[in-house]
Amino acid sequence: MVTAAPGEERSLALALVNTRRLSAGDEVDDLADPRDATEWLRGHDLPAVRLTAEDVSRLTGLRTAVRELLTALAEDRRPSAAAVETVNAAARADAAAPQLAWTAGPNRKWHSTRPGSVEEALATLARDAIDVASGELGEVVRACEAHGCVRLFFREHARRRWCSTTCGDRVRAARHQRLVVEQRERA
Repeated sequence: MVTAAPGEERSLALALVNTRRLSAGDEVDDLADPRDATEWLRGHDLPAVRLTAEDVSRLTGLRTAVRELLTALAEDRRPSAAAVETVNAAARADAAAPQLAWTAGPNRKWHSTRPGSVEEALATLARDAIDVASGELGEVVRACEAHGCVRLFFREHARRRWCSTTCGDRVRAARHQRLVVEQRERA
């Protein structure tokens, strides 16, 4: 089980982007096939109808666009127009309206006109990406600084540089090993 990167619990879009990552030098894709993608949607309380290969392709296409959007934020640059259009198209694929729910206080929830559909899942992910990019969280999106890591996270502490303690430990171990080798060479 992979530890969630900081912020994944607050953003479906960030969790989506991190479904493709490197682990022990191998690429891992949590959306590799319809069964895996359906399971990922279920695990994130999104409509998990039986996905087809075409649905998975649409989901991974959205993931690529959202990664471009969030990476552009982390790098303080403009994202590609194609990525912006892909996210916008997914967001408008399901007409939804905000509804007020009152549980422990006021809470805004989006209600789909196509509940339980792939379009609802994609639109929910796209709307979250738009909220992140245009809101306060966009300012704290960062790429993990560990060599070989491709995950993104929300940097909510000024000293945080890695997406997980595993990446931080790898960087520190590599630094220690480099120092040991340098000391041996000097001796």
